[in-house]
Amino acid sequence: MADSCEYATRVMQFAKWPEPGRVKTRLMPALGAAGALGAHVELTLAVLDNLCATGYPVEFWWDREPAGSGEDALPIVQNLQAAAIPGRIQQGGNLGQRMAHALAGAVQDAGAGVIVGSDCPSVDADYVRRAIALLREQDVVLGPSDDGGYVLIGAGRVVPGMLDDIAWGTEAALEQTCQRLQEKGLRYALLEPRWDVDEPEDWQRWCAYRD
Repeated sequence: MADSCEYATRVMQFAKWPEPGRVKTRLMPALGAAGALGAHVELTLAVLDNLCATGYPVEFWWDREPAGSGEDALPIVQNLQAAAIPGRIQQGGNLGQRMAHALAGAVQDAGAGVIVGSDCPSVDADYVRRAIALLREQDVVLGPSDDGGYVLIGAGRVVPGMLDDIAWGTEAALEQTCQRLQEKGLRYALLEPRWDVDEPEDWQRWCAYRD
């Protein structure tokens, strides 16, 4: 990939529309529905700050059309408006299809794209920049997570089916993705592992990290 494409790379944040009982459900036994919602909003804003610090254009992708009064989403929406960050709606029947769709659009319009989930506050600006630098030589870059998934995916080339038939949310997701990329003839690289926030112990780790 030419260096000029690196500077146009689109950085995208995936997020669930905030609604009590629907987000960070694995935190609910420890925090309750309202606490889990608050955790979701806090993590989303932390990731957004990290992505804005990269210096690359940022887009924010909701998992569905905004619903309800929007009061719970207000802190996020206000930050997006203040930073003039465009909002998008994810398209596809599963996570793989949604990521492939977003990446394909980024590759077409900007030369490359990177996606980070809103539960991955350990993905700082330097981590994203390293991913983008790797896309000079690789088709895809992945940031592994401690639980067998990944906290980041970037692509400078997208082919049909490259993220199909992956057991999302399991410890096999990263391994299966690497196998699929190999089958599709795509060059890929792995960054060093980072962590995301799914379980109560992950939340405790984040609270210690932020403080």
